[in-house]
Amino acid sequence: MKSLTIVLIALIALIQYPLWLGKGSWLQVRTFEQDIIQTQEENLKLQNRNMIFHAEINDLKQGTDAIEERARNDIGMIKKNEIFFQIVETNPASAIPPASFAHANQTR
Repeated sequence: MKSLTIVLIALIALIQYPLWLGKGSWLQVRTFEQDIIQTQEENLKLQNRNMIFHAEINDLKQGTDAIEERARNDIGMIKKNEIFFQIVETNPASAIPPASFAHANQTR
């Protein structure tokens, strides 16, 4: 009787092993679920970034304001009849970068 109990416990343990530690176990399922959640969050962030890029592309295709803004910021474009002022700080310890702006000289 004692040996039968030991054999039954051993069989139950062998049956339970794949459920807890084997391939497709509860532990792996939980790990995969966490990976899925993390991947979904990352995909959501990337989708938001792509939507921003698509909006910027559409704005560049359709409007001239975005192109003008990019030209001003990237290559320093100045319009005709516009005066450019650049303010340079004399204190090198200042953490604020020099400010620059353009003033339109409207003559009609």
